[in-house]
Amino acid sequence: MKILVFAPHPDDEILGMGGTMAKMVRNGHDVTSCIVTKGYPPEFDYHLIEQGRQEAKEAAKVIGCNEPIFLDIPSLRMNTMTTYEMNSPIQRVVDSIRPDVVYIPHHGDIHIEHKLINNAVMVATRPKIDSAVKAIYEYEVLSETGWDTPDAGNAFIPNVYEDISCYLYIKKNALECYRSQLYQYPGARSTKAVEALAVYRGCTIGVCAAEAFTVAREIR
Repeated sequence: MKILVFAPHPDDEILGMGGTMAKMVRNGHDVTSCIVTKGYPPEFDYHLIEQGRQEAKEAAKVIGCNEPIFLDIPSLRMNTMTTYEMNSPIQRVVDSIRPDVVYIPHHGDIHIEHKLINNAVMVATRPKIDSAVKAIYEYEVLSETGWDTPDAGNAFIPNVYEDISCYLYIKKNALECYRSQLYQYPGARSTKAVEALAVYRGCTIGVCAAEAFTVAREIR
């Protein structure tokens, strides 16, 4: 199968589902991540921007997936773009890859770019007659998922779990590539916090470690 993971920013793909990506690669699936946004001066430091892109490539190598696709949509400016400007590049990626399964950030994440990308991908993967997409899942990201104003509309309520007991160490190794993004524990973007969430999700289903998802669409 072809698996396509949309990540708003470098590191979201590993935080959200690095273990699942590693598992899929080792099960023979073709896995590609698409980093949607890019920071630009003066809001972001040029050297930090380039470091993040290099780290994304390093993390992909650790996972074993294809080199990331970078769309370079301006970060912090997405809510000023037209619908066409936002959706077109995402549609081109979907049309080019023709994935069987797509993963997207949760629609209830606090970062507006996560919400906008979720919506844009759902538009690009509408169930047309010739669409290859058979399933779309939302992943959770520490420091984004669950931080918005709590209500029924943005709550992350997982109903799909991936056992990553044998792949958690790969996820942690890939995450450590993101030297510019990691925090010290108890920061949410720390390897210890990521491991704690994986263990908690694992205990929910009776395994050592897991990643959790919600079904956005699944065709059987």
